[in-house]
Amino acid sequence: MPTLMCFGLGYTAEHFVDAFGDRFDRIIGTVRGIERATALNARFAGRVKVLAFDGNSASAQTKEAAADADAALVSIPQTETGDPVLAAFGKELVRAHRLRSIVYLSTVGVYGDHAGAWVDETTAPRANSIRGQKRLAAENAWLEFGARFGADVAILRLAGIYGPGRNVLVQVARGEARRVAKAGQVFNRIHVADIAQTIDAAFAKASHGVFNVADNEPSPPGDPIVFAAQLLGREPPPEIPFAEAAPSLSPMALSFWQDCRRVKNDKLKRELGVKLRFPTYREGLRALFAAH
Repeated sequence: MPTLMCFGLGYTAEHFVDAFGDRFDRIIGTVRGIERATALNARFAGRVKVLAFDGNSASAQTKEAAADADAALVSIPQTETGDPVLAAFGKELVRAHRLRSIVYLSTVGVYGDHAGAWVDETTAPRANSIRGQKRLAAENAWLEFGARFGADVAILRLAGIYGPGRNVLVQVARGEARRVAKAGQVFNRIHVADIAQTIDAAFAKASHGVFNVADNEPSPPGDPIVFAAQLLGREPPPEIPFAEAAPSLSPMALSFWQDCRRVKNDKLKRELGVKLRFPTYREGLRALFAAH
C-alpha cells in the first residue's frame, strides 16, 4: 500500500509505524499541536510527515494529505458530536475515492459489564457509560462508511494497553502504584507490540469486521503490580479496598471499575493469524524489565 494516513499519531500508532512503517511508501500522521508535530517530524527525519489536527478544523494541507490515503489508521477518540475524523475529512476521503483499507482502534469497553463472564465478537455490546456508547457509535459510523464507499474496515477492540514507558514497573518504581482490590474484578491487558502486529495483519489481509485485541489471561488488577514488585525486588504496595479508593478515583477511572468481563481473543488468532508475543502480563513485564 503506497500511502498510509495515521489519524492520531499517539502512543500505539507510533509503535506501529516504528515496527511496520516500511510496509508503506509514504506515511502521514496527525497530532493535536504544532509543537508536537515539529518534534515528531524531527524524530522521524522524513520517514513520516506529521501535521497538526486539533480534532476540530483541518488545514487545507492536512485535507489534501488525507485525500491521498490508500489506507488509514484511526486512533482519535470520538467527541461529543461524533467521530472527528469523519467530520473533518469525510468529504475529502469520499471525493478522492482512494481509501481501501481502514483500521479503527476502539476499546473492549463497548461490551459493558458482564459480571466476569466471557465475551467475544458475537456478544452484543451494552456499554453503560456515555463514553462507551459514543465509541460504539463511532465504530458503526466507520463500518457504514466502508460499506458505502467500498473500503474494508477492521475494528480493533483493545484491552488495557501497556508497553515501554507505560506499565506497572514504572508505577512501582516511582512509588505511584495503587493496589486496589475489588472482589471478583478482572481485566484483560495487551502489550503495544501485539497491537502493532495486529494492525499490520489487518492491513495485510484487508480485514473487515470486529476483532478483540486482548491477552490470554484476564486477571485481578493487583496481580501485575505484585509481579512487577517481585521483578524489582520490592515489597508490593498494600491492598486498598475499592470502597476506600473509589472517592479518590477520577470519573474515567471509576467507569473502568464498573465493568467486569473476560475477553476472548480466538478470532484474532484464527482469522488474523496473530500469535501474541506477550500472551500474559508476565511475559510482557519480564521483557520490559529485561530491556531496562
